[in-house]
Amino acid sequence: MGHDSFVRVLSRLDVESSLDLDELIEALAPAMTDLSSGRASVPLRVAALVPEQSGILGAMPGYLPSSNTLAAKLVSVFPHNDGRGLPTHQALIAVFDAQTGAPLAVMDGGYITATRTAAGSALATRLLARQDASVLAIVGSGVQAHAHARAIPRVRPVMEIRVAGRDAARAAALAKQLIEELGIHATAAPGFEDAIRGADIVCATTHSPDPVVRREWLVPGTHVNSVGVNPAGGELDAETVRDSVVVVEWRPAALAPYPSGAMDLTAPIRDGVISEDHIHAEIGELLSGEKSGRTDDEQITLYKSVGVAVQDAAAAALVLAAAAESGAGVEVEL
Repeated sequence: MGHDSFVRVLSRLDVESSLDLDELIEALAPAMTDLSSGRASVPLRVAALVPEQSGILGAMPGYLPSSNTLAAKLVSVFPHNDGRGLPTHQALIAVFDAQTGAPLAVMDGGYITATRTAAGSALATRLLARQDASVLAIVGSGVQAHAHARAIPRVRPVMEIRVAGRDAARAAALAKQLIEELGIHATAAPGFEDAIRGADIVCATTHSPDPVVRREWLVPGTHVNSVGVNPAGGELDAETVRDSVVVVEWRPAALAPYPSGAMDLTAPIRDGVISEDHIHAEIGELLSGEKSGRTDDEQITLYKSVGVAVQDAAAAALVLAAAAESGAGVEVEL
C-alpha cells in the first residue's frame, strides 16, 4: 500500500493547538471571496432530523479552490444537551486530497465550528463596525459567546465587554473568565437590554426562538453580529433587520429553509416586512469591492451568519498544514 492510505486523525487538543485565530480571520477572506464569486462549490446544508431530541445531523461538504481544500463536516446539533452538561454542537471534519480525492485527515470539528463562526463575525466586524467601536455586548453565555468575546477584540479597540444570558450565573462566570483571559473589563449585565443599550458592537450567540435583540435598544451606529439558528424563530426582531444594512455569508444559504437558512431573515420576508433584495451584500462582495460596507457613522449594520462549508474547509486546511509541521495527531492506515 502506498502512503495515500494513511489518514491523520486529530483530536480536539490537536486542533486547538494547530489553529491560530488571527490566521483564521485572514484565511476566511479569500474563502468568502471564492464563495461570492461562484468559484467555491458548496451545496446547501442537508440534515437528518432526530425529532425525539429536537436534534439534527447536518452534512456540509465544500471545495475551496483558493486553498485547494476539499472537506466535509458532519455536525450534530442537540439543543437538549445544554441541560445534560454536554455540548450542543459536536462535529467531525474529513479532509480529502483535492487532486485525487484520497482521504487525508479526520479531525474534531467542535472547536473549529465555534472558532470559524466567531472568526467570520470578526471579519464582518472589521468590514462593517465603526473604527472606534469599543463597547462589546455578548448575548448568550455558551461556546459561541466565549469564542466571539475572544475574536472581536482582535479587529476593534474593545475596552468593555458586557455579557448577558438567560442564566445569570453562567454569564457572570463567562465575564470573570474574559477578564482573566483577555485583560478587558467585562461585566455580567442584568438583562439583554442592559447589555445592548449603548453598545457599539452586539454579538447575538443564542439558540433563542424569540428576539434577544430589539430595535429600540440599538443606538445609531451599532454593528450587530447574529449567529443563532433556530427553526422556530429568530434571535433578532424584524425591526432590527428592517432598519439595518444587512450582510450575509451567501444569499442562497441565508434565504434557504431550515436547516440552512435564518428565520431572522426568512420570517420578515414571509411577513412582508422586507423583501429578499433588502440583503445588501455578501461578505465576499464587500471584500472584492463590488458592494460598499458602512457609509456613515449612524447606520446600523447587521451580519447574519448561518455557517457555510467554506469556513470549515479554510479552518481545516490551516489545522492540517500546522499539524503536518508539528507532527500533531496520529497517522492511521485505512
